[in-house]
Amino acid sequence: MSRKPLEGIRIVESTYVYAFPYAAGLLADLGAEVIKIEGPGHIDTTRGGQFAGAFPDNEAGDDPWNRAAGFNQLNRGKKSLTLDLSKDEGQAVLKDLLSVTDIFMENYTPRVMRRWKLDYPNLKKLKPDIIMASNTGYGHGEGPYSQYPAQATTQEGTHGLVHITGYRGDDSPSKAGQSYVDFLSCWAALLGISMALRYRNQTGKGQWIDIGMYQLGCLGSSEYVMDWIANQKLGGPIGNRHPWRAPQGCYQCSGKDQWCVISVGDDEEWAALCRTMGKDGLIEDPKFANSFNRVKNHEELDSIISSWTKGVEKFQVMERLQGAGVPAGPVQDSRDANLSEQYWASGFLEKVTYPEDRKMGQRVIMGRPWHHDKAKMDVQVRGPGPKLGGSNNEILKGTLGYSQAQVHELEELGIIAERPTDPRPVPTLGLDEMVRRGRYAYHDPDYKRKLGI
Repeated sequence: MSRKPLEGIRIVESTYVYAFPYAAGLLADLGAEVIKIEGPGHIDTTRGGQFAGAFPDNEAGDDPWNRAAGFNQLNRGKKSLTLDLSKDEGQAVLKDLLSVTDIFMENYTPRVMRRWKLDYPNLKKLKPDIIMASNTGYGHGEGPYSQYPAQATTQEGTHGLVHITGYRGDDSPSKAGQSYVDFLSCWAALLGISMALRYRNQTGKGQWIDIGMYQLGCLGSSEYVMDWIANQKLGGPIGNRHPWRAPQGCYQCSGKDQWCVISVGDDEEWAALCRTMGKDGLIEDPKFANSFNRVKNHEELDSIISSWTKGVEKFQVMERLQGAGVPAGPVQDSRDANLSEQYWASGFLEKVTYPEDRKMGQRVIMGRPWHHDKAKMDVQVRGPGPKLGGSNNEILKGTLGYSQAQVHELEELGIIAERPTDPRPVPTLGLDEMVRRGRYAYHDPDYKRKLGI
């Protein structure tokens, strides 16, 4: 048996941004051959545009669409085939490829797949045992929202999360963060695909995995839904507080914009916090002697705790409190995370060396949130994110057996390409200017040396 869990599995992924691109990147780590489909005129928005993010050494280069940090993180280890799917010729190539594919991942609105005759009933005609995974806002059912396009940002409103996320006393609903529901979809897809592969191994039959981000997001507010059903209590934002854990908050530490989170769950942890701060007298203070009173007098507690943490470095706050049995953790920025001894020791961060022609050297890629026994399984980041259209010839001629004349015709028709049809100029600013404008908090000129790249 192969030590790569998914070796021999071919995945075609025609998806964009975060949810399914990240899921397919993790499947590539597991040994699957992942072929990413993008149109020359419609590249993944993490290659360019608002989601491109940073560039290595702050240099966009002559091909910024191949250098964007976010794209390379999400799409590591994949192959790239460009296809203009708005044209019949592009759809024909995709159908040829799907006829020799195990898993097809897509995130178009439901009407697109039906119009192209690539919905699951038609896919089964191409390959009876194919597994299809779809990611939409509301699923492919008959509900009134099923045809609506959606993205994680707007989804947080429809499933109610923004109603309960934010700070007390602030009437404006707040997002949870960057594309929160996309990552729920990613993990749901991994589970669904794993179960579908097992089902196929047992029965020889394929399966359709229909993911609706709306349903996934509702899980995050389920207790509030139940509270309304049971008690007619309408929940709201509580910031960094907790209904009964007190004190709980994010407290400023020594240094500029440095913070640590502390959460006390019972009287024993409260006493340990007081001793660590050198304020033993607070343990028996009637205002704070039990959880009810600590919740009631939380504002005063915040002031007391902050007066201590402001004089202590955030990692020291964590270490002292963890050592005393109090839950605490520093708020890490990207430099903290990438230099974290814990992340490196656990194998969560991996170094990937790019081919010389990519002019990107060695870079750090975030791995997987789980571990396998390395002696039994070969699971790792397989390589960098692909150059746009970098595997056109390999897939068309090698996998599908097209002739050079057929490939040339596809190039002439604009179905395939190795450059975007309409590349957008990338404005470049120096790092100091980026900091001045508030785009970056700071930059560390010694960063690469510390990482050893």
